[in-house]
Amino acid sequence: MAPIIHLVRHAEGYHNLSLENQWIRDPDLTDKGKKQCEELNKAFPYHDKITHLVASPIRRTIFTCQYSFVEEVKAGKKITALPDAQEVSLFPCDVGSDVEPLKKEFGDLVDFRLLTEDWNKKTPDSKYYPEPQKLEARARSTRLWLRDLVKDAGDDAQVVLVTHGGILHFITEDWEGIDPGRGTGWVNTEYRSYQFVDQTGQDPNASFEELPESRRRRQGSEIPLTDTEMREMRAAYETTFNEDMKKCIARIEGRQAQAEN
Repeated sequence: MAPIIHLVRHAEGYHNLSLENQWIRDPDLTDKGKKQCEELNKAFPYHDKITHLVASPIRRTIFTCQYSFVEEVKAGKKITALPDAQEVSLFPCDVGSDVEPLKKEFGDLVDFRLLTEDWNKKTPDSKYYPEPQKLEARARSTRLWLRDLVKDAGDDAQVVLVTHGGILHFITEDWEGIDPGRGTGWVNTEYRSYQFVDQTGQDPNASFEELPESRRRRQGSEIPLTDTEMREMRAAYETTFNEDMKKCIARIEGRQAQAEN
């Protein structure tokens, strides 16, 4: 059997409760979010097959991984923090904490070796600035990194990556079901399972394909979107996203101006 990548959206955080809460820096999970993790832990059927745990370095994804995959963590599996899997926007809720506070908070639970000191800087010259080409590039980088991870782990490798609703569409290259107003078509703690389209490891894009069982679980017999419909869904998302980022930048600049005065 080919390696499998289980993609998971994080549980509910305080930023999910209101638009104003998007201005909370790197927020915690809500009590409901912690309950969602318990439910995912009970419902996920592949605990005994998981070989690697990976998460975006943003706190809510690390907590989701820790609380949803308790057996794996207790068995000694470290969570690898993958900076390219962080969320897409400039809102403070999507800007991660500095490396040292993260190390102090999570200790030996998480491997932070992939994080640089500027991993959470989303300035225009950064690879993490939310431009479509940069988002595509780091989504591709995430897939390539995952492919390298499983290359030496054998065909039985199964990886969990806990990440965010926006970047998940770029990672999967699947825009079906996206709600431009919410920025995602994934619900909290939803998981979907994928394999690499090219099993030889030669595809420079390292594209995913969703497993039939995974697709049936979430869509039943619904007919997938055509390529044209997929492009239209992405275009609608990008229009809304760009408008939101302009408003976000204007508010950030306004706050900076107030602070200087």
